[in-house]
Amino acid sequence: MIKVFGHKAPDTDSTGSPIIWAWFLTEVKGTPATPCLLGEPNTEAAFVLQHWGLPKPQIIADVTAEDSCVIVDTNNPAELPPSINEAKVVGIIDHHLLAGGIKTKSPIDITIRPLACTATILHDLMGADVAKAPAAIKGAMLSCILSDTLEFRSPTTTAHDRAVAEALAADLGVSIPELAAQMFEAKSDVSAYSDAALLRMDGKEYEVAGKQLRISVLETTAPQVLLARKDSLMAAMPGVAAEDGADQVLLFIIDILKEEATLLVPNDLVKSIAEASFPCKVEGDMVVLPGIMSRKKQIIPALKL
Repeated sequence: MIKVFGHKAPDTDSTGSPIIWAWFLTEVKGTPATPCLLGEPNTEAAFVLQHWGLPKPQIIADVTAEDSCVIVDTNNPAELPPSINEAKVVGIIDHHLLAGGIKTKSPIDITIRPLACTATILHDLMGADVAKAPAAIKGAMLSCILSDTLEFRSPTTTAHDRAVAEALAADLGVSIPELAAQMFEAKSDVSAYSDAALLRMDGKEYEVAGKQLRISVLETTAPQVLLARKDSLMAAMPGVAAEDGADQVLLFIIDILKEEATLLVPNDLVKSIAEASFPCKVEGDMVVLPGIMSRKKQIIPALKL
């Protein structure tokens, strides 16, 4: 049985894509596979599972030398199980930069394409077999694309991502604006999460000028809810950084509707990073960055110190 999983702190794409690909391997290719998660899905991903009637995949903490795996929506070992290099990785399907560090026991299939969403790549790899997919699998594909593109607002969006999403929506008889609004409302409901959990909800680890950074992004249609917790979020940053082996947490609150990011600025290090990386002058403990929507395309490439 092949285990299919994405990155830690699973968002909609890392929750839906394992389900999609496990269905394809099992039902079309005749290769038994099961979707897994490396943690609890976020609120938007949980909504997508409920909306399409999909069971939540098994949550796993690690893999063994006996496990065969397909990795989707990441190729970064820091975002994968601790023993990933002991397992039998048989495939990687991703849309992020090539991080390096995964060692395999034999040659594997790797597909990394510059698209906004892993589910778009899965759709392409499945080809005509997409027609065999049940509505829930097609719905998961559509939801993943709408999530990763922020309903086509993100600069990562390609014409192909949009075309695939629109074709899926037409096939399913779904209104993209209505589904996206429901998804973003679910994503914005963070009332049940602690400050530390929010800082880890969608965080990725990167090194900038010798500093280990946890770069966290929270996408929302209600930024005021998160900004009301600004002081406690900043107070939680040192503890989260220490526990995660980082020097600093950078938290970007993405306003989906205004298409801008607010970076919390708890200290001089973050202030220096902000002013070196973006055309801004920091005054106070936060700074608004107009037009910044994508960690992958706009934040990570710009970061410097």
